[in-house]
Amino acid sequence: MKKILVVDDEKRMRILVKDFLVREKYQVLEAADGQEALDVFAANSDILLIILDVMMPNMDGWQVCREIRRISPGVPIIMLTARSEERDELQGFDLGVDEYITKPFSPMILMARVQAILRRTQELGDKSVVEVAGIKLDKSAHMLEIDGRIVDLSHKEFELLSYFLDNQGIALTRERILNRVWSYDYYGDARTIDTHVKKLRSKMGVKGELIKTIWGLGYKFEADA
Repeated sequence: MKKILVVDDEKRMRILVKDFLVREKYQVLEAADGQEALDVFAANSDILLIILDVMMPNMDGWQVCREIRRISPGVPIIMLTARSEERDELQGFDLGVDEYITKPFSPMILMARVQAILRRTQELGDKSVVEVAGIKLDKSAHMLEIDGRIVDLSHKEFELLSYFLDNQGIALTRERILNRVWSYDYYGDARTIDTHVKKLRSKMGVKGELIKTIWGLGYKFEADA
Protein backbone atom coordinates (compact mmCIF):
# COMPACT_ATOMS: atom_id res chain seq x y z
CA MET A 1 0.00 0.00 0.00
CA LYS A 2 1.17 3.52 -0.77
CA LYS A 3 2.08 5.30 2.46
CA ILE A 4 0.99 8.91 3.13
CA LEU A 5 1.80 11.07 6.16
CA VAL A 6 -0.96 13.43 7.39
CA VAL A 7 0.18 16.22 9.72
CA ASP A 8 -2.38 18.43 11.48
CA ASP A 9 -2.83 19.48 15.11
CA GLU A 10 -6.63 19.18 14.71
CA LYS A 11 -7.67 15.57 15.26
CA ARG A 12 -10.94 16.17 13.42
CA MET A 13 -9.07 17.24 10.29
CA ARG A 14 -6.71 14.26 10.47
CA ILE A 15 -9.65 11.88 10.75
CA LEU A 16 -11.44 13.52 7.81
CA VAL A 17 -8.42 13.30 5.52
CA LYS A 18 -7.49 9.81 6.71
CA ASP A 19 -10.99 8.45 6.06
CA PHE A 20 -10.90 9.56 2.43
CA LEU A 21 -7.38 8.25 1.90
CA VAL A 22 -8.16 4.87 3.43
CA ARG A 23 -11.18 4.53 1.13
CA GLU A 24 -8.73 4.85 -1.79
CA LYS A 25 -6.54 2.09 -0.30
CA TYR A 26 -3.72 4.30 0.97
CA GLN A 27 -1.90 3.54 4.21
CA VAL A 28 -2.05 6.62 6.45
CA LEU A 29 0.43 7.69 9.12
CA GLU A 30 -0.54 10.56 11.40
CA ALA A 31 1.29 13.29 13.30
CA ALA A 32 -0.28 15.91 15.59
CA ASP A 33 2.61 18.39 15.56
CA GLY A 34 5.75 19.30 13.66
CA GLN A 35 8.26 17.38 15.73
CA GLU A 36 6.16 14.23 15.63
CA ALA A 37 5.94 14.64 11.84
CA LEU A 38 9.73 14.76 11.55
CA ASP A 39 10.08 11.70 13.79
CA VAL A 40 7.53 9.70 11.78
CA PHE A 41 9.12 10.73 8.49
CA ALA A 42 12.60 9.77 9.71
CA ALA A 43 11.31 6.35 10.77
CA ASN A 44 9.49 5.63 7.48
CA SER A 45 11.69 6.01 4.41
CA ASP A 46 8.91 4.71 2.15
CA ILE A 47 6.50 7.62 2.70
CA LEU A 48 5.44 8.71 -0.79
CA LEU A 49 3.59 11.95 0.02
CA ILE A 50 3.03 14.36 2.92
CA ILE A 51 -0.14 16.35 3.63
CA LEU A 52 1.01 19.13 5.95
CA ASP A 53 -0.93 21.80 7.84
CA VAL A 54 0.68 25.23 8.16
CA MET A 55 -0.69 26.57 11.45
CA MET A 56 0.54 24.31 14.26
CA PRO A 57 1.90 25.09 17.74
CA ASN A 58 5.62 24.93 18.58
CA MET A 59 6.78 24.11 15.05
CA ASP A 60 4.66 25.36 12.15
CA GLY A 61 4.32 23.77 8.73
CA TRP A 62 6.90 26.08 7.15
CA GLN A 63 9.55 24.87 9.61
CA VAL A 64 8.59 21.26 9.07
CA CYS A 65 8.75 21.74 5.31
CA ARG A 66 12.24 23.24 5.54
CA GLU A 67 13.49 20.29 7.59
CA ILE A 68 11.92 17.71 5.31
CA ARG A 69 13.34 19.42 2.21
CA ARG A 70 16.78 19.34 3.84
CA ILE A 71 16.43 15.58 4.31
CA SER A 72 14.46 14.75 1.16
CA PRO A 73 14.23 17.26 -1.69
CA GLY A 74 12.00 14.96 -3.71
CA VAL A 75 9.10 13.77 -1.55
CA PRO A 76 5.89 15.55 -2.64
CA ILE A 77 4.27 17.91 -0.10
CA ILE A 78 0.70 19.23 -0.12
CA MET A 79 0.24 22.19 2.25
CA LEU A 80 -3.11 22.79 3.97
CA THR A 81 -3.79 26.27 5.36
CA ALA A 82 -6.59 28.55 6.49
CA ARG A 83 -4.67 31.50 5.03
CA SER A 84 -5.06 32.45 1.40
CA GLU A 85 -2.75 35.44 0.98
CA GLU A 86 -0.56 35.46 -2.11
CA ARG A 87 2.69 35.85 -0.16
CA ASP A 88 1.92 32.67 1.81
CA GLU A 89 1.36 30.71 -1.38
CA LEU A 90 4.59 32.04 -2.89
CA GLN A 91 6.47 31.19 0.31
CA GLY A 92 5.21 27.64 0.02
CA PHE A 93 6.42 27.32 -3.56
CA ASP A 94 9.80 28.80 -2.57
CA LEU A 95 10.15 26.03 0.00
CA GLY A 96 9.41 23.37 -2.60
CA VAL A 97 5.73 22.73 -1.84
CA ASP A 98 4.02 20.83 -4.66
CA GLU A 99 0.41 21.80 -4.00
CA TYR A 100 -1.23 24.44 -1.84
CA ILE A 101 -4.85 23.94 -0.67
CA THR A 102 -6.77 26.53 1.34
CA LYS A 103 -9.19 25.46 4.09
CA PRO A 104 -12.07 24.79 3.92
CA PHE A 105 -11.57 22.48 0.96
CA SER A 106 -13.37 19.65 -0.80
CA PRO A 107 -11.97 16.26 0.26
CA MET A 108 -12.60 15.04 -3.29
CA ILE A 109 -10.37 17.80 -4.67
CA LEU A 110 -7.67 16.83 -2.19
CA MET A 111 -7.94 13.19 -3.28
CA ALA A 112 -7.67 14.22 -6.93
CA ARG A 113 -4.48 16.17 -6.16
CA VAL A 114 -3.02 13.22 -4.25
CA GLN A 115 -3.78 10.78 -7.06
CA ALA A 116 -2.41 13.13 -9.72
CA ILE A 117 0.88 13.63 -7.85
CA LEU A 118 1.39 9.92 -7.19
CA ARG A 119 0.46 9.05 -10.77
CA ARG A 120 3.06 11.47 -12.13
CA THR A 121 5.62 10.13 -9.66
CA GLN A 122 5.00 6.62 -10.99
CA GLU A 123 5.26 7.83 -14.58
CA LEU A 124 8.61 9.44 -13.83
CA GLY A 125 9.87 6.21 -12.30
CA ASP A 126 8.82 4.20 -15.34
CA LYS A 127 10.86 6.24 -17.81
CA SER A 128 14.53 6.05 -18.67
CA VAL A 129 17.43 8.42 -18.18
CA VAL A 130 17.41 11.55 -20.36
CA GLU A 131 20.72 13.14 -21.36
CA VAL A 132 21.16 16.32 -23.39
CA ALA A 133 23.70 19.18 -23.46
CA GLY A 134 25.49 18.04 -20.30
CA ILE A 135 22.20 17.51 -18.47
CA LYS A 136 21.46 14.02 -17.13
CA LEU A 137 18.02 13.43 -15.64
CA ASP A 138 17.56 10.03 -14.00
CA LYS A 139 13.82 9.80 -13.48
CA SER A 140 13.77 6.51 -11.59
CA ALA A 141 16.39 7.75 -9.10
CA HIS A 142 14.95 11.28 -9.05
CA MET A 143 18.44 12.68 -9.70
CA LEU A 144 19.73 15.55 -11.81
CA GLU A 145 23.36 15.93 -12.87
CA ILE A 146 24.66 18.92 -14.79
CA ASP A 147 28.18 18.53 -16.14
CA GLY A 148 28.77 15.83 -13.54
CA ARG A 149 27.49 17.93 -10.61
CA ILE A 150 24.47 16.76 -8.58
CA VAL A 151 21.72 19.39 -8.45
CA ASP A 152 18.96 19.13 -5.85
CA LEU A 153 15.46 19.85 -7.15
CA SER A 154 12.09 19.85 -5.42
CA HIS A 155 9.58 17.30 -6.65
CA LYS A 156 7.72 19.90 -8.70
CA GLU A 157 10.91 21.37 -10.20
CA PHE A 158 11.96 17.85 -11.18
CA GLU A 159 8.60 17.20 -12.87
CA LEU A 160 8.80 20.55 -14.66
CA LEU A 161 12.29 19.89 -16.04
CA SER A 162 11.27 16.35 -17.01
CA TYR A 163 8.34 17.74 -18.97
CA PHE A 164 10.58 20.26 -20.73
CA LEU A 165 13.09 17.55 -21.65
CA ASP A 166 10.35 15.23 -22.94
CA ASN A 167 9.16 18.06 -25.20
CA GLN A 168 12.42 19.53 -26.48
CA GLY A 169 11.97 22.16 -29.16
CA ILE A 170 8.20 22.35 -28.60
CA ALA A 171 6.56 25.62 -27.56
CA LEU A 172 4.57 24.88 -24.40
CA THR A 173 1.84 27.26 -23.31
CA ARG A 174 1.45 28.06 -19.62
CA GLU A 175 -1.97 26.43 -19.68
CA ARG A 176 -0.53 23.23 -21.13
CA ILE A 177 2.24 23.18 -18.51
CA LEU A 178 -0.29 23.74 -15.71
CA ASN A 179 -2.49 20.96 -17.00
CA ARG A 180 0.36 18.45 -17.30
CA VAL A 181 2.63 19.28 -14.38
CA TRP A 182 0.07 20.55 -11.86
CA SER A 183 -2.83 18.31 -13.03
CA TYR A 184 -6.07 19.30 -14.72
CA ASP A 185 -7.91 20.29 -11.56
CA TYR A 186 -5.32 22.86 -10.49
CA TYR A 187 -6.69 26.39 -10.42
CA GLY A 188 -3.41 28.23 -10.49
CA ASP A 189 -2.20 30.91 -12.84
CA ALA A 190 0.89 31.99 -14.75
CA ARG A 191 2.59 33.25 -11.59
CA THR A 192 2.93 29.67 -10.32
CA ILE A 193 4.78 28.51 -13.45
CA ASP A 194 6.95 31.60 -13.71
CA THR A 195 8.05 31.25 -10.07
CA HIS A 196 9.05 27.61 -10.55
CA VAL A 197 10.83 28.27 -13.86
CA LYS A 198 12.81 31.09 -12.24
CA LYS A 199 13.96 28.80 -9.41
CA LEU A 200 14.71 25.94 -11.82
CA ARG A 201 16.83 28.16 -14.05
CA SER A 202 18.74 29.45 -11.03
CA LYS A 203 19.56 25.93 -9.83
CA MET A 204 20.64 24.86 -13.33
CA GLY A 205 23.12 27.72 -13.68
CA VAL A 206 24.11 28.47 -17.29
CA LYS A 207 22.10 25.44 -18.45
CA GLY A 208 19.00 27.25 -17.24
CA GLU A 209 19.33 29.45 -20.32
CA LEU A 210 18.19 26.45 -22.38
CA ILE A 211 14.69 27.06 -21.02
CA LYS A 212 13.58 29.81 -23.37
CA THR A 213 10.77 32.25 -22.59
CA ILE A 214 8.23 32.69 -25.38
CA TRP A 215 6.69 36.02 -24.56
CA GLY A 216 2.93 35.98 -24.34
CA LEU A 217 2.82 32.20 -24.64
CA GLY A 218 5.00 30.14 -22.33
CA TYR A 219 8.32 28.30 -22.52
CA LYS A 220 10.42 26.00 -24.68
CA PHE A 221 13.46 23.87 -23.88
CA GLU A 222 15.95 24.19 -26.71
CA ALA A 223 19.37 22.52 -26.46
CA ASP A 224 22.35 24.11 -28.15
CA ALA A 225 23.08 22.74 -31.60
